[in-house]
Amino acid sequence: MSGAALGLEIVFVFFLALFLLHRYGDFKKQHRLVIVGTLLAWYLCFLIVFILPLDVSTTIYNRCKHAAANSSPPESSNVTGLYAAATPVPSQRPCFKPWSYIPDGIMPIFWRVVYWTSQFLTWILLPFMQSYARSGGFSITGKIKTALIENAIYYGTYLLIFGAFLIYVAVNPHLHLEWNQLQTIGIAAANTWGLFLLVLLLGYGLVEIPRSYWNGAKRGYLLMKTYFKAAKLMTEKADAEETLEDVMEEVRKVNESIKYNHPLRKCVDTILKKCPVEYQEKMGRNMDDYEDFDEKRNTYPSEKSLVKLHKQVIYSVQRHRRTQVQWQILLEQAFYLEDVAKNETSATCQFVHTFQSPEPENRFIQYLYNPTVEWYWECLLRPWFYRILAVVLSIFSVIVVWSECTFFSTTPVLSLFAVFIQLAEKTYNYIYIEIACFLSIFFLSICVYSTVFRIRVFNYYYLASHHQTDAYSLLFSGMLFCRLTPPLCLNFLGLTHMDSSISHKNTQPTAYTSIMGSMKVLSFIADGFYIYYPMLVVILCIATYFSLGTRCLNLLGFQQFMGDNDMTSDLVDEGKELIRREKRKRQRQEEGENRRREWKERYGHSREDSTRNRNVHVDPKESNFSDISTNRSASKYTRASNRTERDRIELLQDAEPLDFNAETFTDDPLESESERYQPDGRYLSMSRTRIFDDV
Repeated sequence: MSGAALGLEIVFVFFLALFLLHRYGDFKKQHRLVIVGTLLAWYLCFLIVFILPLDVSTTIYNRCKHAAANSSPPESSNVTGLYAAATPVPSQRPCFKPWSYIPDGIMPIFWRVVYWTSQFLTWILLPFMQSYARSGGFSITGKIKTALIENAIYYGTYLLIFGAFLIYVAVNPHLHLEWNQLQTIGIAAANTWGLFLLVLLLGYGLVEIPRSYWNGAKRGYLLMKTYFKAAKLMTEKADAEETLEDVMEEVRKVNESIKYNHPLRKCVDTILKKCPVEYQEKMGRNMDDYEDFDEKRNTYPSEKSLVKLHKQVIYSVQRHRRTQVQWQILLEQAFYLEDVAKNETSATCQFVHTFQSPEPENRFIQYLYNPTVEWYWECLLRPWFYRILAVVLSIFSVIVVWSECTFFSTTPVLSLFAVFIQLAEKTYNYIYIEIACFLSIFFLSICVYSTVFRIRVFNYYYLASHHQTDAYSLLFSGMLFCRLTPPLCLNFLGLTHMDSSISHKNTQPTAYTSIMGSMKVLSFIADGFYIYYPMLVVILCIATYFSLGTRCLNLLGFQQFMGDNDMTSDLVDEGKELIRREKRKRQRQEEGENRRREWKERYGHSREDSTRNRNVHVDPKESNFSDISTNRSASKYTRASNRTERDRIELLQDAEPLDFNAETFTDDPLESESERYQPDGRYLSMSRTRIFDDV
């Protein structure tokens, strides 16, 4: 089993990162370099979180071997190295090798490759790719040039700080720094920046995640919040449509001004390809216009203005598509929550849906998750499950907050994470150690990463599910993950006292902390900032619990969901009305489809049979009959099929309900039918004026 656990986790984490990226990104439409860069960043960060418990168990085993080697008699010792296996004395508990033991020399190389690759991504490559993805250039060279110009200030700031630091070290005769110490200073600077942001995100997630599950168990809370989201999303949707119309108007003007033989016509064609199909059909490609352009008579846009227009088109089209998809998803969610509210009072214990799912479900899933099981889960079990889960998560949050405030105390040990790990270390229960470490760091990661997925910086950074996240947001999330994960792991090792700089013990460090170097070079960071700054998580948790940030945003004009606010109530009512309109519209569509289907099933085959019978029984000699007999035969067929014709007309009526008019209402259906029939064979109810009476 040596190294097998490491290989399995490497493969599992890769597919996990690929699944999440497929949920948020679009493999078909987005650039491959964006997909590869984001996937690599997410994969490396998730890999650090999953592999770190194996590093902890391996380090505990190596410490046991080292202690056994030092306590064994010299004459019976067969030690060949510092951490080689030794024969334990009777008073020493034997050191059992963990099932997930990783041989010496593998983990340091593994951590070094993973760490420096992630740092290269977050500080150099991903910022450049962000500017490249947002550029509106028409060639690779133009996009690279734009990205370099935009990142010149970004990279120049780093070089200026690093150069000033080198000059200070060279001038000061008391400082003699080697390459390893410079490397440690760079790592400490990156971790300090990451820890500053980490505590902010962690303080929000520790409170908001348990509270979201607790509120999700309340009846009507999720439905009210969905109404609120619908009102806000409709406003954003209307704004996106208006912005798209304005940009398409600019594209139309450019398309009409630049003719087919203009040098910039290729740029215009590139812009047209990014427009929606309906706008492309309206504007055309101007390929049939053979009028030569004249620079003296007309003023043509420059290439720089076309680059700017190209950038606006990409942004507006992506935003419009995202709002459309999110609106449909929100409608399905609102309809389902309304169904849950209706079925809570059902006496049949059968979950009834207002609308059937458009996608056919698997038969095996339908058999297991039948309407009875769905009713018990949605109406009875799910609220209690959410309450229990919220209580468990709240206990974890309290443990994290307590440990963040007391992890610097070594005698006595006050950090609960350190207490749990030390108890398991005494019995060498490696499975318990790995499970405890994994659950601890996994909960910390969920609190931090979920906040990254939830936050939204206007329309510049927003992770939207169902393949609606743009390239800039994907790359920005990869940058955040690479900057937050290393300080997160160091903070976890400090909570468990596996970091020698926290425990102040001369023991073997983990392979992860060994590549970070000794923080004694910067004692004010190691003994000050790393210890006391995480205590601010208490203040952030209190602020999140009382929703201070939400209230501040609400005062600034950014509407947030708050139950005790008049603006929230107005938006909830507005969203409820929007959902009611969409629901009525979908019901009318389904009624129309059902009527058309019923008409096809009832009269489709009978019409074919009647036509076939008439063709078979018609005698050619009947063509010599007089006009009188022909008219009598026609009236006979008309009277026989009069009722069938009326039923057919009734089914063919529009599903849209018409307004009631008492003046034209009659009790006699035959009289009404005769009044609607016109000499030329048309019906008044099918005319254009009667169909749109209610509009």
